[in-house]
Amino acid sequence: MFRSKLRSALPALILLGLAGLLAAEDPSAPLAARLDEILARPSAQRATWGVLIADLDSGETLFAHDEDKLFVPASNAKVYATSLALSRLGPEMRFSTKLLADGALSNGVLRGDLVLVGGGDPNLSSRHLPYNPKIEFREDRLEPMRELARAAKAAGVTAVEGDVVGDATRYVWEPFPPGWSLEDVSWGYGAPVSALTFNDNTMDILVRPGSGAGQPAALKITPPLEYFNLRNLTRTAPSQTVARRLEMQLHFGQRRLDLWGQISQRSPGREMNVAVDDPALFAAMALHRALEEEGVKVKGAARGRYVETYDVGDLKAQSNPPAPPRGVEIASRESASLAAILQALNKDSLNLHAEMLLREVGYQRRNVGSVDAGIEEMRDFLQESGLSPWEFFLEDGSGLSRKNLVSPAGTVKLLRAMYGSEARAAWVDSLPIAGEDGTLDWRFSKTAARGRIHAKTGTLSHVTALAGYATALNGRELVFAVYVNNFGVSTSYIRNLVDLMLVEAVTAPDSPAIPAP
Repeated sequence: MFRSKLRSALPALILLGLAGLLAAEDPSAPLAARLDEILARPSAQRATWGVLIADLDSGETLFAHDEDKLFVPASNAKVYATSLALSRLGPEMRFSTKLLADGALSNGVLRGDLVLVGGGDPNLSSRHLPYNPKIEFREDRLEPMRELARAAKAAGVTAVEGDVVGDATRYVWEPFPPGWSLEDVSWGYGAPVSALTFNDNTMDILVRPGSGAGQPAALKITPPLEYFNLRNLTRTAPSQTVARRLEMQLHFGQRRLDLWGQISQRSPGREMNVAVDDPALFAAMALHRALEEEGVKVKGAARGRYVETYDVGDLKAQSNPPAPPRGVEIASRESASLAAILQALNKDSLNLHAEMLLREVGYQRRNVGSVDAGIEEMRDFLQESGLSPWEFFLEDGSGLSRKNLVSPAGTVKLLRAMYGSEARAAWVDSLPIAGEDGTLDWRFSKTAARGRIHAKTGTLSHVTALAGYATALNGRELVFAVYVNNFGVSTSYIRNLVDLMLVEAVTAPDSPAIPAP
């Protein structure tokens, strides 16, 4: 809730700043001169900029500034991972989560384990697909597990004597790629990566004032699972005092979570999206609960299993992907199409989903669901798309790693290649639209660029990025990439300058119009 309130105030502040910047520009100056003026501002000069704006069809450069240098792209790296997935897997590709009976089924009793096999579906959740900018999740977070539990019951299972096993062996257990920060991995946006992923491998904790001043805060946990050993050290602060901020610590690998700090009596509450540290177990616990609620008795416990990194050498030596887990399939759940998955991923910048797709490409193309296998396939794909090996250095699929480096020139080459591919429609449709949805829903909304830009954003501390496509007022189709690193002013100020550059490009009178057919 705190985040949503802050975000609701941002559009007005950003628009005021952008309006002031627009007023300072000379509309009669050529486009290149106006963009040079933006980069000449003192605050802009203290940052590192890489810019390339070009004609989409011909590739003609309209403006360039250090376009061959390398920059940290932040979430703009998803342009690379998602274009790879779309090209290698296809827009209609679907993931399947399977339920296996590992034992004899007699008179409704499974004398063995019930195995939930992760097939790489990033949306084993109640997420609303097709993408809807107003509704992210349906209310019942256990919905997909209830579907599987009902399917197991329909297949004749009334009791399970063994365990409910969450099987994540499709991908190597590498929860975090190189370069991820420790401060990120406790939160939902830095959740560990697993082939079996339920509810984005996260739990929401709603913290509300307790029954009175000095009392512990009231907590509501979604989905309603007893996954964490949670220590609630919070207190409710009197209305007239300033509450100390709420803090959280996840003890990774121990299923322990500590909460402390204060929440004011007058606060409507604050929601914290927390990562779970054992995704396969978490999914198994959710299925265990759904089975019990559907009337299927389970004697055993929930547990998870993974392939550890030391098995990678053996996997690479195989000519085919590893054999599936043991058991008889009794139910399955199919995902939405990859095209639909990418809409949610790129528009809302879903880190976990990008990481899963990178591993899936590795699994399908190189027999190993690992970061390295995905990156190896990425190198081949990017060179096929016209990029030189020195134009990119990638360590993950999401952009959360600060070890990623790309150039504006390389990104524009990739964007042009994707626009010319058979997957063009699915690709462009996956990108946020200026002033309308996703991470661009509050940007450009009061400018002539609204609805004319389809682009992927990127943000880390001291990093902002925007790359994609724009349709100028004169009908010219543009492709662009803007990366800004190492700035000491606010992100919103630099973002305003980036937006101003794109508004100038969209409205530039000196860009030759495309003649009518």
